[in-house]
Amino acid sequence: MDKFSRSLDEEIKQAIKKGAFDDLPGKGKPFEINHNPHEDSAWSMAFSLLKSGGHTLPWIETRQTIEKEFETEKKSLLRTWIWRKTSLAENQPYQLVNDEWQRVLALFKKKIAKLNDRIADYNLEVPSDQFKRQKINLDREIEKITNSSD
Repeated sequence: MDKFSRSLDEEIKQAIKKGAFDDLPGKGKPFEINHNPHEDSAWSMAFSLLKSGGHTLPWIETRQTIEKEFETEKKSLLRTWIWRKTSLAENQPYQLVNDEWQRVLALFKKKIAKLNDRIADYNLEVPSDQFKRQKINLDREIEKITNSSD
């Protein structure tokens, strides 16, 4: 560390001890960086308006909606799977329990197919390949759920 850096560092430490920075606006609040150096300057005002209005870019909102719906569908299928296991353990009629499981499973498959269609559309909207989302692997998701509570 050179002489200038050391003396500047010491002056800052002394100022902190004396409370010179105690009354700065925003003290104790998170530091917000509103400028993105990678953002196209032509779009910065539009992005700022969206953010201040509590919005985001349409493709980001689409992704958030897809993820939320996917989580809802997985939870629903898991609930039914747990119900199925409990019902069979309680000696409920197998045919009745299995029919309900098959009904919910078929509904899950239809909803995932629709989500995969929406993912394909979403992938066409994103500005870069790095934002694309893989389609949902139906078999893997069903396997995760049916193996989750064994």
